[in-house]
Amino acid sequence: MRAGTPRAGPAELNVTFAALSDPTRRAILARLVRGEASVGDLARPFDISLPAISRHLRVLERARLIERRVDAQRRVCRLRAEPLHAAANWIDRYQVFWEERLDNLAALLEQPPPKRRKR
Repeated sequence: MRAGTPRAGPAELNVTFAALSDPTRRAILARLVRGEASVGDLARPFDISLPAISRHLRVLERARLIERRVDAQRRVCRLRAEPLHAAANWIDRYQVFWEERLDNLAALLEQPPPKRRKR
């Protein structure tokens, strides 16, 4: 587990992974890694309606992956990394499991084949 990162319960992880399951939402998060952006800026690369983008943003907001605020006439979004850290912690536990399994498989494959008995 990564030091100093939050742990999430099953419900929070479910909401986070559900939000991350959509490629449009993942692209929005990837854009927000570079910094805050208005809803219009976030919508620009997609060939979908502004209401559809707003629905994606609501899903991300419910998952606590983004925060939205009003700045004069614009609605600005920013990334919240905590839920991503919690999801990464959960995945890390399984990474160790699979690395051990793959190391065991590699060791087995490096052994010489057993000698066959003649019948």
